[in-house]
Amino acid sequence: MSKHLPKADEVDVMILAEGTYPYVKGGVSSWIHQLITGLPHKRFGICFIGSRKEDYGDIQYDLPSNLVHLEVHYLFMSSEDPAPKKLSVSSSAMQALEALHDEFRTNRDELPALMHSVDFFQKSLTFDHFLHAKEIWQFVRRRYYEKASEMPFIEYFWSVRNMHRPIWVIADIVAGFPKVGLFHAPSTGYAGMIGTLGSYQNGAPFLLTEHGIYTRERKIDLLTAEWISYHKLSLLAQAEEMNYIKELWIRFFERIARMAYRRASEIFSLYRGAKNVQITFGAPEEKTRVIPNGVDVEGLGALVDKRQATVPKVVTLIGRVVSIKDIKTFIRAMRIAADELPDIEGWIVGPDDEDPEYAAECRQMVEALKLEGCVKFLGFQKIHDILPKTGLLTLTSISEGMPLVILEGFAAGVPCVATDVGSCRDLIYGGIDEEDEAIGAAGAVTGIANPSDLASEYVRFLTDHKRWKEAQRCGLKRVRRYYRQDQFLEHYDTIYDRYLKKESHGGHRL
Repeated sequence: MSKHLPKADEVDVMILAEGTYPYVKGGVSSWIHQLITGLPHKRFGICFIGSRKEDYGDIQYDLPSNLVHLEVHYLFMSSEDPAPKKLSVSSSAMQALEALHDEFRTNRDELPALMHSVDFFQKSLTFDHFLHAKEIWQFVRRRYYEKASEMPFIEYFWSVRNMHRPIWVIADIVAGFPKVGLFHAPSTGYAGMIGTLGSYQNGAPFLLTEHGIYTRERKIDLLTAEWISYHKLSLLAQAEEMNYIKELWIRFFERIARMAYRRASEIFSLYRGAKNVQITFGAPEEKTRVIPNGVDVEGLGALVDKRQATVPKVVTLIGRVVSIKDIKTFIRAMRIAADELPDIEGWIVGPDDEDPEYAAECRQMVEALKLEGCVKFLGFQKIHDILPKTGLLTLTSISEGMPLVILEGFAAGVPCVATDVGSCRDLIYGGIDEEDEAIGAAGAVTGIANPSDLASEYVRFLTDHKRWKEAQRCGLKRVRRYYRQDQFLEHYDTIYDRYLKKESHGGHRL
């Protein structure tokens, strides 16, 4: 990683990037880079929050000149715990801690007032206190006997410890911030927690834009997690009962999301379905608003003229080779499609180093299904090189927000077949208003993990030139009318100006 990160004493907008920009390509990172480069008159800061240093490589972007501050933090770095010592916690600190835990068990979503300052975490209740104070030990034991006495105490203790540890890292991050005009988080989770505490601490406004719904995605991760090892004895567990530790983590992410919703001045989503889910998860409806993504329609539109007269029999999946993208379903779909169209090709365009084990399994599946000449792993590529050679884009994900790649494909004249996740249905069939729906279908939507339906749509589009041309026409018209980059940037520029002017006239009201 670079040792020469830009630093500044003051920024207009501090973006809180959890596991994304500038160390990961695509998705939310592309959105952040687009926002910063598209608003060159704003001074941006990035607070990157990762899991562990070894989980990330080098910076993946040329940093824009208006990115004046970049700081990098890791929540779960391995380190030696402090030596045991005898400590005591004040009654007021214990009351605040118990109040916070009560918040997590109820439908309330306010951070206790005593915790609005990082002084609480750096003086009243430090991580040393959490590890060694007798009052904390008694509190943890009491909660264990009340809530989880049927499971091994050691499992409960380490889960509680790991759940709490990032809080002190976050408090230190907030304490070290430069002067910030406003905080902007592209997710809830730990980024949202930093935005919440940063806003309380510094009195700056906090804006939240969710791409996917973080809480729902963490549920998917946790329900399939193998690192949570405890399972109840079958004689004690009810069939419908969830592993308690997984339930504990899910409730944690649900509650910190609600706290971020509570503190945020405005809450943005990329499409109306996501807005409805945000409200379901606790976002106040009056704060919510939809701002769709936008793409460089003119620049990508130039690629239409570079296309061949005939439609290439190439289906391209642009995305990371990770389980949430369900690459294996794409491979299965290509096996079915290749039986009908022997000259079809499937291109997987994206990095495969995030989950090497999953990527290896995908390559093994290609070999097992005898698709070596058909399915190709191309790694990261420039979309301007890939899209003119693509007949059909596809997404086989089990979870998405608003995929920029679909819009980029439309702008370059490429229809899309996608699973029914996130905003894919709205993008392909129209979902903004009646005029959008009247434009028509820019591809097709299938169910999740349904390789036969995906294959049928691949074959149908690649063998029916009239249908393909109509889908191309619909995609071009939709993206040019509703998903222009200049519209997207204008929305955020106006919003930033409104809150930055408020800040300059007395600050954010606590």
